[in-house]
Amino acid sequence: MEAKCSSDSAGKPIRCRAAVARKAGEALVIEEIEVSPPKAGEVRIKIICTSLCHSDVTLWKLSAGPGAVFPRIFGHEAAGIVESVGEEVEEVKTGDIVIPVFQSNCGECRDCKSQKSNACTKFPLQLSSGMPRDGTTRFMDSNGQPIYHFFSVSSFSEYTVVDISNVVKIDPDFPIDKACLLSCGVTTGLGAVEKIAQVEEGSTVAIFGLGAVGLAVAEGARLQGASKIIGVDLNPAKFEIGKKFGITDFINPSTSGEKSVSQIIKEMTDGGADYCFECVGLASVMQDAFNSSRLSCGKTVLVGMEMHGTPLSINSYDILKGRSLIGCIFGGFKPKSDLPILADKYLQKMLQLDKFISHEVKLEDINEAFELLHQGKSLRCIIWMHK
Repeated sequence: MEAKCSSDSAGKPIRCRAAVARKAGEALVIEEIEVSPPKAGEVRIKIICTSLCHSDVTLWKLSAGPGAVFPRIFGHEAAGIVESVGEEVEEVKTGDIVIPVFQSNCGECRDCKSQKSNACTKFPLQLSSGMPRDGTTRFMDSNGQPIYHFFSVSSFSEYTVVDISNVVKIDPDFPIDKACLLSCGVTTGLGAVEKIAQVEEGSTVAIFGLGAVGLAVAEGARLQGASKIIGVDLNPAKFEIGKKFGITDFINPSTSGEKSVSQIIKEMTDGGADYCFECVGLASVMQDAFNSSRLSCGKTVLVGMEMHGTPLSINSYDILKGRSLIGCIFGGFKPKSDLPILADKYLQKMLQLDKFISHEVKLEDINEAFELLHQGKSLRCIIWMHK
């Protein structure tokens, strides 16, 4: 896309529209807000489009605990144009096309320099309601009251302020609506397969939960050459959708009869799947995924976020026999170095991003996107700020 963004507003507050969550579980309200200019190490971004992730919905419903902070601007999958930058920012400039991401990548700390993980010690992942460096907000409502941040992005606003450690510059020729898909869910699923599990050609894969993340796992397994990709979901419509991403077999737990899901998978794979991926975020499903893995060498990757605080119980004898279990955030990818590689795979027609987009709405219709996801009718709904 053509990058156009005036610098006349640099250093000044900007008034714009945003979808504000005032209370847990209540419809978002389109309001006029004020967005402060970026401070040192920060970037103010004009959001072009954003998409709705299930994590937004999960935290939007949360009415108690440290993550229940309101009023708040949700949204963490987006793409936009740099409007202005704060002091000490040299990585991007006004007019650059960028993807804001929740996973920090400062490039300076021990973890960012290591190839063992994608963690960032300087700005660790947390449910903070302010900016990473000083904890304060850059949003105010029309009455001068603070509105809080979400996942270091807050993309349900025409303008947002993001730390430079959470900003990735991309090729201006990359389709902007596909770019926002790389901010969270799709990347998480792809990375879980490639970086964390390291699925090899000819292996068997079982995926628990066929939302956008689970289907991204299927896409990743397809790209790695898995011979059998089993999808597990309560929604029978997900099988036909899953076929587009490489799902070869489907199990609906509600219609599996007296046999457990793990029993069925063991029969289908001659002893258990080589790789199991839990993409729901429930301890009980995590247990099912682990039990479905191969006894001697099965690997289970936890991708879903367990928000209920339910502990996971694993028999140590199963671990001693060779099974393993591991979790991941953002698929193990380092945003600044790995997202450009994924973007290039799409441009080379290796990666199918288009099929993840099921709906598109305007900002004023954002609550429709929430309802579609709640009803299980959408994968990713693109929300356009000006269209």
